Amino acid sequence: MNIIKPMDIIDKSPINSAYLLLIAWLSIIIGFDGYDIVIYGATVPALIEEWGISGVTAGAIGSYTAMGTVIGAFIFGILADKIGRKKVILITISMFSGFTVLSGFATGPVFFGITRILAGLGLGGVMPNVIALSTEFSPKRVRSTIVSVIFCGYSLGALGAALISRSILPTAGWEPIYWIAGIPLLLIPILIKELPESINYLLNKGENEKIKEILAKFNPEFDKTANVKFEKAVAKQPGSPVTKLFEHKRAFSTIMFWISCFSAFVLIYALNTWLPSLMMQVGYDLSSSLVFTAVLQLGAIVGTIVFGPLVDKLGFKKVLVPLYIAGALGLVYIGFSKVEAIVYVLIFIIGAASFGSQNLINAFVSQYYPNEIRSTGVGTTMGFGRIGGIAAPAIIGFVLSMNLMPQYNFVGIGIAAAIGAIAVLFIQEKYADYNKIADKQASREEVRNIAE
Repeated sequence: MNIIKPMDIIDKSPINSAYLLLIAWLSIIIGFDGYDIVIYGATVPALIEEWGISGVTAGAIGSYTAMGTVIGAFIFGILADKIGRKKVILITISMFSGFTVLSGFATGPVFFGITRILAGLGLGGVMPNVIALSTEFSPKRVRSTIVSVIFCGYSLGALGAALISRSILPTAGWEPIYWIAGIPLLLIPILIKELPESINYLLNKGENEKIKEILAKFNPEFDKTANVKFEKAVAKQPGSPVTKLFEHKRAFSTIMFWISCFSAFVLIYALNTWLPSLMMQVGYDLSSSLVFTAVLQLGAIVGTIVFGPLVDKLGFKKVLVPLYIAGALGLVYIGFSKVEAIVYVLIFIIGAASFGSQNLINAFVSQYYPNEIRSTGVGTTMGFGRIGGIAAPAIIGFVLSMNLMPQYNFVGIGIAAAIGAIAVLFIQEKYADYNKIADKQASREEVRNIAE
C-alpha cells in the first residue's frame, strides 16, 4: 500500500474544468461580499437625507458593520478548523446575504444598524475561509495567482455595487440595492453540491473515500480505486490555535501581518464608506462620485490580476511594499489635483494599492501558516485588520463634520498606506511554512543525491 500526501496530488494537478468551476464559485461568493461592503457607502448620502442623521451617526453605523466583521472573522476562522471550511462558508453566506436583504426593509437607523452588524458577522467569516479553501486546492506553482484571481471577484462585486447604485438610486431609491444581496441565498443548494470540503479536515475525520473522489476530480491522473493511504498532516497539538500563531518564531511576523491588514482595512473602509462624500465635498455631484468608486474598484481588479502573477515570480514583499507606497503617494496627491483626468488615474492607482494589497496580503497569510492553523491565521489577521475597518468610517465621518480642507482627509488616509508598507517590510519570510516545505524538499533531494 502506497502512502501519499494529498497536497502532492494537488500540486501536480493541471488547471482543468474542476479548477475553473471552483474559481468561478468562490469568485461569486467573494463578489457578493464586495457588493455588500460597498453598498453602504453608495447609499450613505440617501440615508442621511431620508433619516436626517448626521455624518457622525452614519460613520458609526459603518463602524458597527465593521465591528460585526471583526467578531465574525475571529469566530468563524477558528470554527472552520473544527467543523470544516465548506460548512462555515455556507453558514456565513446565509448570514450576510439574509441580513443584508433585511436591511433594505429598515425604516430607521436602529433596525438598519442591527441588521448591518449581523450581516457583518457573516461578511467577516466568509472571506478567511474562502481564502483558506482556495489556497488548499491551488497547485503551488500558481497558488498566489489563483487566490488573487478569486479575490478579483471582491472588486468586481464592489464595482457592480457602484454601477448598480448609480443607475437605481435616482429612480427606485436605496432599498432595492440591498435586496439584490439576497441572490446568494438562491445559490446555496448549488454550492452544497459543488464546493469541496477541506482535505485536511477530511483527513482528520478519516474520510479517505471522499478524499479520493475530490483528488480524482481535480487531478484526473489520480486513480481513485487505487489502494493508497493518505499521510496525515501534523497531528493536532493541544492548546489554542491562536497561540500557535506565535510559536516557532512566527510571533513578530504575526504582529506585522495584523498591522499591515489593519492599514489595508483603514484604506478600504474609509474609501468604500466615504469616497462619494469626499468627492462631493471637493465639488463633484453624487453621480460622478459613484463613478469614482467604480474606477477605484477597477483599479483593484487590474492591480490584483497584474500583481498576483508577479508575486509568484518575485515574492510577496517585493510586490506589496511598492504597492502600498504607490497608494500612499496617490492619496497625498489626489487632494491637490484639479484636473479630472489626473484624479481618475490617481483613484485607479489607489484602488490597485489598497484593495490589491489586501487581496495579496490574503494570499500571503494563507501561505505563511501551516494548513492546520491556516483558517485561524487568516481569520485572526483579518479580524484584527477589520478593527481598522471599525475605526475608519467613524473617524472620517467625524473629520468631515469639522469642515476641514479635503486635502487633509486624503493625506490622513494615506498615512495608513505608509504604515502598511513598513509592516510588510518587516515580515520574516524565513519562518514561513512555504520555506520550511522547500527546505525539507531540498534536504530529501540532497539525501537522494548522496545515496546515488
